[in-house]
Amino acid sequence: MNQYPRFPVIGTPLTSHAIRVMMLGSGELGKEVIIELQRLGIEVIAVDRYPNAPGHQVAHRAYVIDMTDGQALRDLVAKEKPHLIVPEIEAIATQTLMELEQEGVVEVIPTARAAYLTMNREGIRELAAKELGLPTSPYFFASSLDELQAAIDNGIGYPCFVKPVMSSSGKGQSKLDGPQDIKKAWEYAASGGRVDTGRVIVEGLIDFDYEITLLTVRSFGHDGTIKTSFCEPIGHVQKNGDYVESWQPMAMSSLAIERAKDIAEKITSNLGGRGIFGVELFVKGDQVWFSEVSPRPHDTGLVTLVSQVQSEFELHAKAILGLPTQVTLKTPGASAVIYGGVEATGIGFEHVHQALSQEGVSLRLFGKPDSFIKRRMGVALASAQNTDLAREHAKEAAQTISTVKL
Repeated sequence: MNQYPRFPVIGTPLTSHAIRVMMLGSGELGKEVIIELQRLGIEVIAVDRYPNAPGHQVAHRAYVIDMTDGQALRDLVAKEKPHLIVPEIEAIATQTLMELEQEGVVEVIPTARAAYLTMNREGIRELAAKELGLPTSPYFFASSLDELQAAIDNGIGYPCFVKPVMSSSGKGQSKLDGPQDIKKAWEYAASGGRVDTGRVIVEGLIDFDYEITLLTVRSFGHDGTIKTSFCEPIGHVQKNGDYVESWQPMAMSSLAIERAKDIAEKITSNLGGRGIFGVELFVKGDQVWFSEVSPRPHDTGLVTLVSQVQSEFELHAKAILGLPTQVTLKTPGASAVIYGGVEATGIGFEHVHQALSQEGVSLRLFGKPDSFIKRRMGVALASAQNTDLAREHAKEAAQTISTVKL
């Protein structure tokens, strides 16, 4: 569906002429996309698996359904009649999305096929490694503890990493240093994934220097054809598979950047459609390996709220509507996660004034209704003359915030 312009006229929300967008998954990333869509006069329907999700709080209408239930999803689409469906998470009945798109009922962003393939690591890894021939870590898929053990013994080796085939934000991932870790990793993958499919991917260790996210945008150019643009690379730190800080730009060699762009262009062009993609890559010197791709804004891309002229959320909103995009870097920036720290409902945040007292620092407190010890409840953002200083300020601000039970 490459009509240009996609929407010749943008109507008024809550009228018969409104452009309606349905967000499937309405967490903190979806919330920011919703805000950007509403700035452009779009009517937004936010859907999530629990009530009062961050995106629910800013949308025109909100629903709570099991998004893996194909009939429930189909019924809601029939009720709301959205022009576009924008998946924000993996745990969705993607087969139903493919059927709805084939029937001409709705357009899925970036495409229903992309949502289907990236719903689990198996589909996207097989596409990248086997069909497109992109460099990846050695890997194997296992459906039982015995298969996992055999894969490690027969070539993957130690250390290695086990991940659920369907998860996000590092949930359910483990590093294995020896045979004693296998059973625990298998059980953690089953409990930590979005959906327990009974299947995991085990990946061999790559000796890389650092990881990056290369935000890749597919949008209409001035000539009416789809063009691919790249944001400056984002560096990030993960602990136990979870993103804890990110910064932009990440210093890379010119050859590594070109190789990263080539990999990102190949995978996103194959997936097709419009919107932003978070392409995760491993880098060592000039060598680059493909890791994963998300067909939506990426958590590490929260840094773009301060570092770019148009954040990843504005880029996504404009791209899916068929509007021009601009990937210009504005200033070096960084983000640092603010954790819940407590198990509670309706927590409070202390020392916000102190956190914001430093020049160039801002906050996003997501408004999630329930807090867990390691749940991401907000993020501190900082801009500065260089990324080292921005990282220092962002981490200091994040550590200043305290969460309390109310």
